[in-house]
Amino acid sequence: MATAPRFVVGLHDATTLHFDLRLQFGKVARSWAVPKGPSLDPAVKRLAVPVADHGLDALDFEGVHAGSSRGTGAVIVWDEGTYALRSERDGHLSFVLDGSKLHGAFALTRTGPDRWVLVKMRDEAALPGYDVVAQEPRSVRSGRTWQQVARGEPASG
Repeated sequence: MATAPRFVVGLHDATTLHFDLRLQFGKVARSWAVPKGPSLDPAVKRLAVPVADHGLDALDFEGVHAGSSRGTGAVIVWDEGTYALRSERDGHLSFVLDGSKLHGAFALTRTGPDRWVLVKMRDEAALPGYDVVAQEPRSVRSGRTWQQVARGEPASG
């Protein structure tokens, strides 16, 4: 029985604070930087900038990137889970997330050479008007904020 591919959304303090959306495709994690983070509101469109594929170890990292010259280098696992790919064609991905914070169908659509848009599809998991990023800022793994990770504070619990 095949295991569903994994996804992770990390909150990363680099040059600017941003979210990293990573989807497992075989032995790599395809990645997009999402400056404002994902939304559960189908009316909200989020810029998503493709970045280099990462190894699968990127799906498990929470901590501080040592020697970071930009930002603190702190990363939290803001959300994680599995996903099902609905469709993939040139410039468009449609997938269903089953995470702790993010659920339901999402789409990534290319709008330019290095510009994509991430949107929540209208389904039973959509929450119009709800700002999941503001309301749920902590790591699903450790319960910490990115600031607590940057300061080296231990996980709660």
